[in-house]
Amino acid sequence: QVQLVESGGGFVQAGGSLRLSCAASGRTFSGYAMAWFRQAPGKEREFVAAILWSNGRTVYADSVKGRFTISRDNAKNLVYLQMISLKPEDTAVYYCAVRYYGGTMWVPTNGYNYWGQGTQVTVSS
Repeated sequence: QVQLVESGGGFVQAGGSLRLSCAASGRTFSGYAMAWFRQAPGKEREFVAAILWSNGRTVYADSVKGRFTISRDNAKNLVYLQMISLKPEDTAVYYCAVRYYGGTMWVPTNGYNYWGQGTQVTVSS
């Protein structure tokens, strides 16, 4: 059973930084893609960033390019989301997610079927 546990959320002023962590367990993740999504109040959940467990290839939503960095630690089964230059519109619950993929060239932005419980990020203006 795949389990994902997020941590690192909190309250920060605009322009600040946070690093989210996702601890993944329950299987080996070779061939999997790991992603971060977010959901703001009254809005649909949206894709933020994803990474291939095998080769570290990444993809980002346009709204976070240049400000957010996704990375993984294969040995510790951790996925990170480093966020800098945070804006009030980044306020949301951030979710870690995983799906089997199997490829190496293209990073999926949907079809994720295992989810964590989420961690709140609040950015004040």
